[in-house]
Amino acid sequence: MIICNPVATVGDDGRRSCGGRAVIVRQSCSRRVVSVDLTDLNLYGTVSPVILRLDCLVELSLAGNNFTGTITVANLSNLQFLNISNNQFSGSLDWNYSSIVNLEVFDAYKNNLTAFLPVRILSLKKLDTLYLHINLLSGPIPKQLGNLTNLVNLDLSNNALTGEIPSELVNLKRLKLFNLFMNRLRGSVPDYVADLPDLETLALWMNNFTGTIPENLGRNGKLQLLDLSSNKLTGTIPPDLCSSNQLEILILLKNYLFGPIPEGLGTCSSLVRVRLGQNYLNGSIPSGFIYLPQLKLMELQSNYLSGTLSENGNSSSKPALLGQLNLSNNQLSGALPFSLANYSSIQILLLSGNQFSGPIPSSIDSTNIGNCNHLTFLDLSQNNLSGFIPPDISNIHILNYLNVSRNHLSQTIPKAIGNMKSLTTADFSFNDFSGKLPESGQFAFFNASSFAGNPLLCGSLINNPCNFTTVPSKPSNSTTRFKLIFALGLLMPSHSKSSSGSWKMTAFQKLDFIVSDILECMKDGNVIGRGGAGIVYHGKMPNGVEIAVKKLLGFGNHSHDHGFRAEIQTLGNIRHRNIVRLLAFCSNKEANLLVYEYMRNGSLGEALHGKKGTFLGWNSSYKIAIEAARGLCYLHHDCSPLIVHRDVKSNNILLNSSFEAHVADFGLAKYLVDGGTSECMSAIAGSYGYIAPENLGRNGKLQLSNKLTGTIPPDLCSSNQLEILILLKNYLFGRPTMVILFLFSLPQNCGKSVGPSHYSKTINEKLLQFINNYDIN
Repeated sequence: MIICNPVATVGDDGRRSCGGRAVIVRQSCSRRVVSVDLTDLNLYGTVSPVILRLDCLVELSLAGNNFTGTITVANLSNLQFLNISNNQFSGSLDWNYSSIVNLEVFDAYKNNLTAFLPVRILSLKKLDTLYLHINLLSGPIPKQLGNLTNLVNLDLSNNALTGEIPSELVNLKRLKLFNLFMNRLRGSVPDYVADLPDLETLALWMNNFTGTIPENLGRNGKLQLLDLSSNKLTGTIPPDLCSSNQLEILILLKNYLFGPIPEGLGTCSSLVRVRLGQNYLNGSIPSGFIYLPQLKLMELQSNYLSGTLSENGNSSSKPALLGQLNLSNNQLSGALPFSLANYSSIQILLLSGNQFSGPIPSSIDSTNIGNCNHLTFLDLSQNNLSGFIPPDISNIHILNYLNVSRNHLSQTIPKAIGNMKSLTTADFSFNDFSGKLPESGQFAFFNASSFAGNPLLCGSLINNPCNFTTVPSKPSNSTTRFKLIFALGLLMPSHSKSSSGSWKMTAFQKLDFIVSDILECMKDGNVIGRGGAGIVYHGKMPNGVEIAVKKLLGFGNHSHDHGFRAEIQTLGNIRHRNIVRLLAFCSNKEANLLVYEYMRNGSLGEALHGKKGTFLGWNSSYKIAIEAARGLCYLHHDCSPLIVHRDVKSNNILLNSSFEAHVADFGLAKYLVDGGTSECMSAIAGSYGYIAPENLGRNGKLQLSNKLTGTIPPDLCSSNQLEILILLKNYLFGRPTMVILFLFSLPQNCGKSVGPSHYSKTINEKLLQFINNYDIN
C-alpha cells in the first residue's frame, strides 16, 4: 500500500506531511486533486488503486521510490504527465490506454517491467515523450509505433528488444531523440533516419547492426549526438555529420569502418567528445581535427591512420579544454608537433604504438613553455623517438605515469625525474640510455624491469655496477689481479659451471636457438619480473623470436623445487591456444630455466591494477575472461590426466600482443587421478586471496552464497585471516567463466572504497548479463 493517502485533506499551501516530508498536491477542477508529486520520498510497498479515483488528475509522479509489484493506470481521462520511473515495478504495461488518451509524457524508465512492448500504447495519439529504457522489455519493436506521429522523444534503450528497426517509424517526423542502445537489434540502420528533419540525438550503440551508416546523416543540420559504437557497421563515415556545426558528440568506436576521416570534421568547432577508435580507418588525420576549441576527449586509437600530425594552423582555435588524447596503435609518423603545448588542460596523452620520430619536444613537458601542467599520464612508448628526455619534464608536478619504452632515446636519464614525487610508474626500457642511473628520490621505487634493454645503463638499482677501478694497496699484485678478474667475472657470462656445455636442454618443439643464446639474454638489464620463486628475463633470439626465461634456484635432495618439476611435468604435455606455451627447459647443478613464448602485454593483473586498466574496456575484459576460461576447461576436462591449477589469479593470466589470454604458472597445480582423488604437484598452498579452499587451514572457512550480495568481504582484503567468500549463483557453480570474471571484480577492489551499489552494478548488470547471453564454447 502507498504510505500516504493522496486523497487526504491538504493545507492552504497545497502541501501535506508524509513521514515528515512534504507531498506536493495541486488542486483545481472544483477543488479536486489535479497533481500528485511523490518524487524521491523513499516510499515503498505497492501503489493503492485508490489513486485511480482521482479522475481530475493531470500530473502524477511516483518517481524515485522503492515501489514494487505491478501497477495499472487507467480511467484518468485528463492525465497528461505520468512518471513512474526509477522504482521496482514489475509485470507488463498492457493497460487500457484508451482511458488515458490525453497522455503526453510517459516515463517508466529503470524498473523491472517485462513482456513485449504493449501494442495498446498506440492509442496515445498525443504522446510526445516515451521513456521505457532500462527495463526487461523483450520482443520486436511494434511497427505500429509509427502511428504515434507526435513523438518527439523515444527511448527504448537497455532492454532485450530483438529484430530490426521497423520501416514504419519513417512517419515519426517530429523525432528529436531516438535511443535504442544496449538491445539485441540487428539489420541495417534505416536510411530514413538521416531524413528525420528535427533529429538531434541518435544512439544505437551495443547492438548487432550491420551495413553502412546512412550517407545523408547530419544533413538536416540539427544532429548533436551520434553514437553507433559497438556494432558491426562497415563502410565510411558520412561526410556531412557536422554540416551546421551542431555536432557535439561523435562516437563510432568498435565497428568495421574504413576509409578516411572526413575533412569537414577538422573544422567542426562544436565537437566536444570524439571516439573513433578500434576501426579500420586509414589516411591522415584532418588538419585541425585534434585542435578543435571545445574538444574535451579525442580517441582515434587502434586504426590504420598514417601521415604526420600537423601543427595548429589556427592561432585563434586553441584546444584549451582537451583532457585526453589517444592516438595509440596507428601508423602515424614524423615529428611530434610543438602545438601539443597548446593542450593546457591535457591529463592523458597516449601516442604509443606509432612511428613517430625525432626528439621529444621540450614544449610538451615544461610548464614554463608548454603549459601542460595538468598532465598525469604520458605514454610515448613503441615509437622511433630519438635524442634525450628533456630535463624540464620534471616540471610536470602531478605526472604519475611515464612510459618512453621501446624507442631510440639516448644519453642519461635526467636526475630531476627523481624529484617528481607524484610519479609512481615509469618505463624507460629498451632504449639506448647510457651512463649512471640516478638512485635518489622516485628512482628507488621503480622496478628494475623499467630499465631493461639498456645495456649501457649502469647503477646499483639495476645491479649493474658502473665501473671497476683498482685501488692501490699493500696486497700483492696477484691478489689485486684476482679481485679484478673476480669483478669482471660478475659482468661476463660464466663459462665454467654455467657454460653451455654444462647445461642440459630439453625442447618441446623444434627450436632455432641453443642454450648459449638463452644464457646471453640473462642480464640484469633484461629483467622484466621478479617473484618468490625466481627472476624472469626478456630475450630476443638470433632468429628474431622473443622469449621469456624464468630462472629458478636449483634444488638438491633437501631443498624445495619452487614448483619447477610441477611446471615441467604439466606444461610439457599441454597443447592449447589459451595456455602459455613452454618452449624448452634447461638445467644444471645450480639453476633451472623455463623458456616460454613471450607475452608482450604482460599479465592481466598489470592490465587491471596498473594504468592500463583505465583503457581495458568491458568487451576486451570479457574476451580475456572467456579465453582464460577455455584454458581452464581444457585442464579440467580434456587433459590426461586432468589438472587443477590451484592458483588462478590475474597475475597468472598472461596477454600476448593481441591481448589473447594464456593461463600460466603451474607451480601449484595438481593432477586428478582415478576416483576423483588428487595428487599434488607442489606443497605450496597458493596465493593469498586466491587460495584453494582445501588449503584454507585449520581456522579458514569457505562461505558459499547463492546470490551476489554486492558487498566486498573485509576478510578477503585482510592480511591476518585466511578467509574467502565465493559469491556465485547456484546455476554458475562449476563454470570456469565465472571464476575468471571473478578476478575482474573482487580481489582488485581490496583496499579501495567501492560501495555496494557500484559493486552490484558491476556484477549484476555486466557479468551476469554476459554470462546469461553467451556461451564459452
